[in-house]
Amino acid sequence: MDAIFSATALRDHPREVKAAARESLVRITENGNGAYVFCSEDVFRREIDEAVERALYAERAERAILDGRSAIAAGNYVEGIGAAREAVARRRAERD
Repeated sequence: MDAIFSATALRDHPREVKAAARESLVRITENGNGAYVFCSEDVFRREIDEAVERALYAERAERAILDGRSAIAAGNYVEGIGAAREAVARRRAERD
């Protein structure tokens, strides 16, 4: 969870705020409202890397869903365990 400090705390206790910013994002508030985000460069890079990974995962998941819907629309599916086993056996035989 991100640390939250007031702008006054940043002014009066910068060492404490900087220490927290070395570990994670620090949210700075003004009059109780979110105003700024403060962090070290390492935390910044880590947050960007994690955001990229989340976006790539979401893209892969969306692509898999769309591919599955296309396969169903094209009739490229099987129903039941027996049919699934037969389809797997056929694919293995084709591959070998």
